[in-house]
Amino acid sequence: MAKARDEFAGQPSQRQLRVGELVRKELSDILTRGQISDPDLDGVIVTVPEVRMSPDLRWADVLVMPMGGRDLNVVLTALKRNAKYLRGQVARRLTMKYTCELRFVADTRFDDDDLITRLLHEPSIRRDFADGGIDDDQGEDDRD
Repeated sequence: MAKARDEFAGQPSQRQLRVGELVRKELSDILTRGQISDPDLDGVIVTVPEVRMSPDLRWADVLVMPMGGRDLNVVLTALKRNAKYLRGQVARRLTMKYTCELRFVADTRFDDDDLITRLLHEPSIRRDFADGGIDDDQGEDDRD
């Protein structure tokens, strides 16, 4: 008998999503209030769009992006330098058996979206759309 979870293999569980959102909210609040005394983070607005939790909830990949995308490497270095402090602040705010280790990663999803948009507007790709090279009804069965 197959496990009920096979169709969702590789996707985060409901618990991972819930804990990730709680950690994201707390980190956003800490960064918004400017509770970190680091000169590289003074006056920098950092957004935290997503936190991805490991299945055992011991690690959290925190996707961050400074407003406007400026000084990304400087901000990432400063956040990594202050990871222990931020972990302690999150631990005080959340009630969990273990507090997750924080790994800060640049959020490149907007850059990826721009790349896909540029690729779709290239002449060779637009020609495929105009020639009918891509069938929108592909995969649908005919029903009368």
